[in-house]
Amino acid sequence: MRLGSRPAFRKLVCGVCLRLSRHAEGVKTFSTSPSLQSVMQAWVIDKYGDNSVLRFTKNAAFPVIHYPNEVIIKVHAAGLNPLDVNMRRGYGAATLAMKRDPLNINKVGSEFPLILGRDVSGVIMECGLDVGYFKPGDEVWAAIPPWKQGSLAEFVVLSANEVSHKPKSLSHTDAVSIPYVAATAWSALVNTGGLNKDNCSKKRAVNPAPSLLLRDSASLERILILGGSGGVGTFAIQLLKSWGGHVTVTCSQNAERLVRGLGADDVVDYTSGPVERKLHTLDKFDLVLDNVGGETEKWALALLKPWSGGKYVTLVTPFLHNTDQLGLADGMMQTAVTIATKALKHLTKGVHYRWGFFAPSGAALDDVSEIMDAGKIRAVVEETFSFSQVPQAMQKVEQGHARGKTVVTVAKEQDQ
Repeated sequence: MRLGSRPAFRKLVCGVCLRLSRHAEGVKTFSTSPSLQSVMQAWVIDKYGDNSVLRFTKNAAFPVIHYPNEVIIKVHAAGLNPLDVNMRRGYGAATLAMKRDPLNINKVGSEFPLILGRDVSGVIMECGLDVGYFKPGDEVWAAIPPWKQGSLAEFVVLSANEVSHKPKSLSHTDAVSIPYVAATAWSALVNTGGLNKDNCSKKRAVNPAPSLLLRDSASLERILILGGSGGVGTFAIQLLKSWGGHVTVTCSQNAERLVRGLGADDVVDYTSGPVERKLHTLDKFDLVLDNVGGETEKWALALLKPWSGGKYVTLVTPFLHNTDQLGLADGMMQTAVTIATKALKHLTKGVHYRWGFFAPSGAALDDVSEIMDAGKIRAVVEETFSFSQVPQAMQKVEQGHARGKTVVTVAKEQDQ
């Protein structure tokens, strides 16, 4: 574990002088080696809409270090997710605007020009004076919070707490397929679902001799992943199998080979009849991870072991939709009522109903990096596009039915 070497945000003391610098725009920054560059190439949107709103520019504002715990990353590769398509359309705009501007100082539309892209793999170019865990030249990866400018650009600025050293065994193109789905799956399975490497593979005595503890399939934590062939699903399968869990997956028939190759124990084809009927013939589950949403809530919770801590965790929640439609105050109130009502309803049936959310975490990616370098998780890249093909890449993601991640190479080969 490298968490102990990841320093918490601290004040600059002991005679360390904080050096102020100014970029071309006159913005104050706190950094060790202030860049003289003021613009960069990027794909931006100036309004919400369909794929036609994407615009390439050579004059996007160069990212600025505003706080001493931030780093600037030279982007080698960017990863796209369904969230990028939804953000392009304006999904979650009200909530994200509040996150960017909590005091409501800026006018409406101040987020534009907006850069999409939630995954980044690249090299540290500049560090804030309070950054001790990284140095310029380090190869890193990160999941970028949706309220920050994204990775479809030459450079991006992030908090050091959101960044992690890239797995040494992976290229930038493969590595960038992991951070966002890893952070999302980790948040859902670990933070919300309570799973970890110690409790996924439970042991019980199957021999009278107390010193002989053997493991069988009945003693494993049973997890069902609804929608297992996409980015979050393919990562979650491998993470859970690396921890020794028993994993059942729903997917289409043409994705069965993929998910079985990643370690899925049981695969149920949702295209060959009512999937819930097939799942009800299997043993009950300890946890259900729902990447599908919609009608699945009506039957998925009945698949859990009642009165034994069974948890249903869905990543498809109405939170952003509510705030978009009702405004922040009413939307958050409606959301609170919805989650409380559902949680209480299902608790009376002996199961736990919970929502999972993406949570950026460099510390979680540190753990993931170690697992990947140990060869227990592999990257699943469906298709790679050049930086000039961002509209085509976005269109590919918009079509759905993913079999892994869509990746955009940003830095030129001679720069990598």
